[in-house]
Amino acid sequence: MTWATLSGMRGDTPVRCFWWDAGRPAGAVVEELRAVIFDVDGALGDIERDGQRRAFNAAFAEHGFDISWSVAEYGRLVRIGDERRRIASALRRRGYGRISPEIASYIQHTKNDIFVEWVLDGDVTPRAGLVDLANRLYAAGISIAAISAGSPVWVEPLVRQLIGEGIAEVIVTPDDLSPAREPDLHGHALWELGIGAECALAVTGSAHGLRAATAAKLATVVVPTAYTAGQDFTGAAAVRADYAGWTVDGCVRQHRHWWMCR
Repeated sequence: MTWATLSGMRGDTPVRCFWWDAGRPAGAVVEELRAVIFDVDGALGDIERDGQRRAFNAAFAEHGFDISWSVAEYGRLVRIGDERRRIASALRRRGYGRISPEIASYIQHTKNDIFVEWVLDGDVTPRAGLVDLANRLYAAGISIAAISAGSPVWVEPLVRQLIGEGIAEVIVTPDDLSPAREPDLHGHALWELGIGAECALAVTGSAHGLRAATAAKLATVVVPTAYTAGQDFTGAAAVRADYAGWTVDGCVRQHRHWWMCR
């Protein structure tokens, strides 16, 4: 019934729907959960609020600027995706005008150095309940992968710091991507794990991460941060406040339920 339609009515208007719109057959097989792919930026730790924000403030101080972003102020500024533009906007408001972008480049470089140093010193902490879940998944034989849009210089040590040495089987950053294979972070993680999207569950902390994961056809659970809690998470397999009480069985159920609804 490859191109056959299923009959139906909506009021007086006939409705045509194709077989792929009809839902999953009751006896359909759902693939076993074999991996969980965590988004480092938000799902593993509140990197922006507790890491990047503080590093920006330290960089401002090192360059002699009396600028210190509060949690609330940075929550508004983080909507500016480009970090240099984020810094330049703060400088322009303080009268630096045309030279703001040039100064911003120096401050961003310093911020990156400070952030890496803090990561290596263990100053970034995991989200509550994360370590317990990661250990349970590892003990159950479910692979763990971590993805991030950041630099491997700080991403790789941060993952080891947040969930333990050797727990993550795969860590993917933009440096790993190749157009010859999967061009996105989730797709490359699946390629490294040697599995299809139907065998994995993604965990992210934002609507942006949810869109990226669902674009890769992954069942996705969202664990929002304080900065992302009000975003639209339509399409998520589940939305959780934190990792407390989240078990391996819970991951399996959420993965299975999402695919059964497809």
